[in-house]
Amino acid sequence: MLIDQYNRVHNYLRISLTDNCNLRCFYCMPEEDYEFTKQASLMQADEIESLAKTFVRLGVNKIRLTGGEPLVRKDAADIILRLSKLPVKLTLTTNGTRLHEFVDLLEEAGVRSLNVSLDTLQAATFQHLTRRDQFQKVMDNIQLLINRNFHVKVNVVVMKGLNDGEINDFIAWTKDTPVHVRFIEFMPFSGNQWTSNQVFTWQQILQVVEQQYSFLPLKNEEHDTAKGYIVPGHTGTFSVISTMSAPFCSSCNRMRLTADGKMKNCLFAEKEMDLLAALRSGEDVTELIKQNIAAKAKELGGQFTADFEHINAETIHNRSMIGIGG
Repeated sequence: MLIDQYNRVHNYLRISLTDNCNLRCFYCMPEEDYEFTKQASLMQADEIESLAKTFVRLGVNKIRLTGGEPLVRKDAADIILRLSKLPVKLTLTTNGTRLHEFVDLLEEAGVRSLNVSLDTLQAATFQHLTRRDQFQKVMDNIQLLINRNFHVKVNVVVMKGLNDGEINDFIAWTKDTPVHVRFIEFMPFSGNQWTSNQVFTWQQILQVVEQQYSFLPLKNEEHDTAKGYIVPGHTGTFSVISTMSAPFCSSCNRMRLTADGKMKNCLFAEKEMDLLAALRSGEDVTELIKQNIAAKAKELGGQFTADFEHINAETIHNRSMIGIGG
């Protein structure tokens, strides 16, 4: 097993298939004309499979595919089918725009749960946030997944003054629709112009919800990043991922592989381990993985503390969100 110096067991791997995306959300991809990683520098399908097998031998039992948008990659179907043969729970995070093309394949691969990123329920705001006119396609595809009995989580990055006024619209959506809405505090990454006064915190979100709804806490599993709740009588649920105001680092079990094959032991880690270069040169990557986990900081990549109001985002050394993988 992969155990760090704080006795945290790491059994969950997030693999970014690409830093490319067909949307342009400013908090994830700051530049409209983003320079994507060249194809030769990306992990190829057989390399992703090989690295994933190594992680599985080291105790990984859950793999999430991310991006960018993982489903814009031309060989995404091949990669999904390869990884579906491993003894893991396989899932993915997507912007939802191409799900109608992949729903049959996802069923074939045994994927039953997906996270769909959707920060607004208003078409005009969606276009403003993503710089693309794809709102209805995403909504249609979420309904398609529900109709096919997938477990659908909807990721909502809440930003003060931008979409915090829609929080209870999302709660209302859970009344008759079995969606599981996850409100995410706005996090700082390279180039996304993060400031602390844009963060709408866990407690602020709950204060908004309780203005219209009574709700009960759900039982959280050991490694859950989201604090879950349900409004009695609602089909769906909601939760909050409180990375900035109440981090959950003490129970972290996650590792990340960027699309160009760098291992990050934390979303905010500055240092990366180049597993792809090692793999291509014939090295045994097992020891490199263990070294990376052994060096994991206690919390938040060792770059800042939970006192987020005093963070200077310009001093954080990290990639943009799209360069890390969602």
